[in-house]
Amino acid sequence: MKNFLIAIVTLLLFSCNSKEKADLLVYNATIYTVDSSFSTAEAMVVKDGKIIATGASADMEKTYDAKEKINAEGKFIYPGFIDAHAHFAGYAMSLQTVNLVGTNSWDEAIEKVKEFAAENPEGWITGRGWDQNDWDIKVFPTNEKLNELFPDRPVLLRRVDGHAAIANKAALDMAGIKPGDNLTGGEIEEMEGTLTGILIDNAIGLVGAKIPSSSDEQFKKAILTAQDNCFAMGLTTIDDCGLGYKTVEGIKKLQEAGDLKMRLYVMLSDDKENYDYASKTGMIKTDRLNVRSFKVYGDGALGSRGACLLEPYSDKTGHYGFLLSNPSHFDSVANWIYDKGWQMCTHAIGDSGNRTMLNIYAKYLKGKNDRRWRIEHAQVVSRYDFNLFGANSIIPSVQPTHATSDMYWAGDRVGSVRVTGAYAYKQLLNENGWLPLGTDFPVEDISTFKTFYAAVVRKDAKGWPESGYQMENALSREETLRGMTIWAAKSNFEENEKGSLEKGKFADFVILDEDLMKVAPEKILAVKVLKTFLGGEKVYEKI
Repeated sequence: MKNFLIAIVTLLLFSCNSKEKADLLVYNATIYTVDSSFSTAEAMVVKDGKIIATGASADMEKTYDAKEKINAEGKFIYPGFIDAHAHFAGYAMSLQTVNLVGTNSWDEAIEKVKEFAAENPEGWITGRGWDQNDWDIKVFPTNEKLNELFPDRPVLLRRVDGHAAIANKAALDMAGIKPGDNLTGGEIEEMEGTLTGILIDNAIGLVGAKIPSSSDEQFKKAILTAQDNCFAMGLTTIDDCGLGYKTVEGIKKLQEAGDLKMRLYVMLSDDKENYDYASKTGMIKTDRLNVRSFKVYGDGALGSRGACLLEPYSDKTGHYGFLLSNPSHFDSVANWIYDKGWQMCTHAIGDSGNRTMLNIYAKYLKGKNDRRWRIEHAQVVSRYDFNLFGANSIIPSVQPTHATSDMYWAGDRVGSVRVTGAYAYKQLLNENGWLPLGTDFPVEDISTFKTFYAAVVRKDAKGWPESGYQMENALSREETLRGMTIWAAKSNFEENEKGSLEKGKFADFVILDEDLMKVAPEKILAVKVLKTFLGGEKVYEKI
């Protein structure tokens, strides 16, 4: 009997010791792996920050001895969301400025500026988020009130899209801007020989260049606050579109110190100093930082009428918008990027802006390829140009909430015919068979669920329009989830390390309280992130 008991104990010990060691076991879940077959699993095992197995809960518990176990209690797990187009550093710094999003009038915006100025009595007053399209009087404001309130303190307030701004006289004087000044790719508005303060596209930079840089401590505080907000949305990778090399170095420093955990895919901005930097350093690739692309600005935005159109704006006679640089510049940039093997990502909103860039891309790509050059936004596309995406493997990178933000007035800008080629996500998806999705925050909200809702339902939060906006271009739930995960990863050349919950990939995942694949459309915006994990480490938990 004694020998029998010893044998049983020995067997049990051997059985336990024979299990493969792991760091984390998550079980009793519905796991959307987002693999090629869009399969689901009940459990997932993590070791050294990567997934080593998925399968049935009983099988995983039998096979693996994990240091930590999480009972998901039947909740829903997805790959960590990837925002394929955002402005992470810009959003971070905006958290330290006056927030004008949602203001219903210029007077309301002014009141918010006054409150901010009282709480921050020194230095520049900067802010972002006003949108004249949301006001009863849908015209650009003038700077008279700003001049009266702040005669000696410079003020620069960017429109929500970042492509228009208003500056007071003190800021204009500091930048040396005078009536009659002209520049390529921008406008300085004046009325009867007087500056109104409105600056469009490249004109904004004349004032922006005078704003002092943030201190290292201010930068760190802002970046880490932004990181927390993004983790709370289930974001684990963000494409930061258009950074200077100094900001990249600041990000590297925070990542190397262990403070910044967010994975970032960085596009360097189209500036000579950044090309010099890229030539010196080459591409940068770590587990958390990938720098291998350039962000180029083709034209402006539709909301501020800076987007470059083939025919005049329907609501502004004789006005076509404009390109932000000469086509020869775009061509020379494309030549450099192609020769060096980097990725080119170009902001293009208007149908003329899109056509110009698509043709320049085609000149170098010459048909099917795997360069994954991207058109960011691809917002208004001529019906004659959609084929250029597929013919040259050009990837449209789109932001679904632009459709539901712009749908109230987009038809006024471009007319009923052209608008059918706008926000045409399904048609763009069909060109290459995949489509990365993003938010463009802080232009739009950072919410991943607003992205999902806008792509699938194509209504605003109040359920308008009743039948959805241009539903022929709505995406399915599976397409949308792929666009927020594996296709976004693919647009960054990272599909082999993230974007799906498969063996060998980073254990970046999110636990939600509802199933995005099945929840009623009207409840999508109420879905909550319960936990976010990056490399198997919990980085957010809902309290």
